[in-house]
Amino acid sequence: VQLQASGGGLVQAGGSLRLSCAAFGRISSISHMGWYRQTPGKQRELVALIRSSGSTNYADSVKGRFTISRDNAKSTVFLRMSSLKPEDTAVYYCNIDTPYGTEYWGQGTLVTVSS
Repeated sequence: VQLQASGGGLVQAGGSLRLSCAAFGRISSISHMGWYRQTPGKQRELVALIRSSGSTNYADSVKGRFTISRDNAKSTVFLRMSSLKPEDTAVYYCNIDTPYGTEYWGQGTLVTVSS
């Protein structure tokens, strides 16, 4: 199974981006799908999570600005980012968890927000 993330890039503060992450390969069942981000010298942190039920969790720093969604038929997770701030600059990683304890990570996509 491979996760292919896309949608990162350079944007001005206040702008928007939409990240996508598609899973390729056989996954019998997906539970959680999420987005994490990491900056140099810091630990990877959870940005947003969406469960199979559709319930979501967000980091406090992105609440009201980011929206996570998923397309189960296409094994794809999205992250709509609005009102971007320079502190949102990071490499964003997608993650998929299965009910069997297996997890998969995407390769990361760089988001740069200029002031």
